[in-house]
Amino acid sequence: MPTPVTTYHLEMHDPAELRPKPCPNPEFVVRECVVKQYQYNRFLYDLVGAPWQWVDKHSWRDTDWRLYAESDNLRTFVGYLGGSPGGYYELARYPSGRIQIEYFGLAPAFIGQGFGGYLLSTAVAHAWEWGTAVVSVHTCTLDHPHALQNYLARGFRLVRTTVTPEA
Repeated sequence: MPTPVTTYHLEMHDPAELRPKPCPNPEFVVRECVVKQYQYNRFLYDLVGAPWQWVDKHSWRDTDWRLYAESDNLRTFVGYLGGSPGGYYELARYPSGRIQIEYFGLAPAFIGQGFGGYLLSTAVAHAWEWGTAVVSVHTCTLDHPHALQNYLARGFRLVRTTVTPEA
């Protein structure tokens, strides 16, 4: 019998709502991938998403990845420590002007060290800097057990919950 999946849709409507978390290690730096390379987005998606069953893009071909990752409406940021990617996020601008955190997460070796709250804080700050009236994100019961708690702790508000059978 399939296990239902609950998806939580969250929004933030004002930059003042962000409750940032400080960086746990001053050597952890977040950089934007200014030179867009779809292969790196695919690598990050697999690195971060494997433990959480991110499979929605596994059927994509190179052309699909290129169109997605190299779009002018997508920005990719990576957190590094000691030269290694510790986590990443993608910000997508929609025609409505809303900015959504499309993908967000930490590499397995970085989970449980306090980087998630800081990385999410930078994601939200970069979304507001890009210019928007709404920053949105969603998470589900397949994600890290503390994902929803992290979003709420940073100032997001739950706007909708949906339940679907697991695919």
